[in-house]
Amino acid sequence: MLVTDFDFTLPEDLIALRPAVPRHSARQLIVRGDVITDNIVQNLADHLEAGDLIVFNDTKVIPSYLFATRGDMQTECNLHKRVSPIDWLAFIKKSKRLNVGDTLVFGEGKLTATITEKHDGGEVLLKFDVKAGMLETVLAEIGLMPLPPYIASKRDVDDKDKDDYQTMFAQREGAVAAPTASLHFTDELMATLEGKGVKSAKLTLHVGAGTFLPMKVDDTKDHVMHAEWGEVPEDVAALINQTHAAGRRVIAVGTTVLRLLESATDEGGQTRSFSGDTDIFITPGYKFRCVDLLMTNFHLPKSTLFMLVCAFAGMDNMKSAYSYAIENKYRFYSYGDSSLLWCKNRI
Repeated sequence: MLVTDFDFTLPEDLIALRPAVPRHSARQLIVRGDVITDNIVQNLADHLEAGDLIVFNDTKVIPSYLFATRGDMQTECNLHKRVSPIDWLAFIKKSKRLNVGDTLVFGEGKLTATITEKHDGGEVLLKFDVKAGMLETVLAEIGLMPLPPYIASKRDVDDKDKDDYQTMFAQREGAVAAPTASLHFTDELMATLEGKGVKSAKLTLHVGAGTFLPMKVDDTKDHVMHAEWGEVPEDVAALINQTHAAGRRVIAVGTTVLRLLESATDEGGQTRSFSGDTDIFITPGYKFRCVDLLMTNFHLPKSTLFMLVCAFAGMDNMKSAYSYAIENKYRFYSYGDSSLLWCKNRI
């Protein structure tokens, strides 16, 4: 399919620069086939049933946006994938002026790293000069939260983002972007879901900065996804299979959860434990193996995530839903409003 098939025009004033307060007060668009209705996240339980299973991503965002120097040259660095405790893939501005073997200095000398590889698109592999296990401590001191470019280009990152850009489920450090669908959840909302008999589970997918990269191809078949590390524990896989066996539904909170569950589920619909990289790229025509409902924010035009939701709920349905959302001034992207989608293409 052509990437332009997934284009739409979004007014700049609909890009949310701060989250809703309280978090569960965000609006939520319900998309069930070609039927679209308005909701708020606080009322999510009205659309779920006892015995349903809602699955969250417990990854924790690290302050991975760094200012760097090499001699008199100043640049900016976004870490995006951990290779080892001291080796990270990163996107660096002005990368053409850098060479393998160059040393970068961060935080006025509090941290240094050597470029050990150069890849296409401004990507490099950095080896940090710290002991294993110490890098995250230094990053917490000198790094900034890696807000998406559509927010960071409009305002400065500040201390408020340290809380706003972290979900209530965040436990396992390693993400450089938040699983933003989960940003809407609060203790109050979780208590409401539990009171209705909705079960919950957590898995881990360390979201990479590649999720924000624009597609540089004309046809979706030519796109190569960046790999991200994820883990589905054995007990979570068993709970998912039990849920489906009982005739109940699995609700993925976010495209990160959906992508990992689809990677861990075979063509017969059985979910198994999983640990490793996934680079699954979902476009219309894909038959979903695991997820029945998807809760997700509103995504960028021509993005892999908009392609995913079109595959999940139907391309015509999602184009209509996005047109409705724009007309009715829903707030878009990471700090924006939510949608709840029913799967149209299950095995």
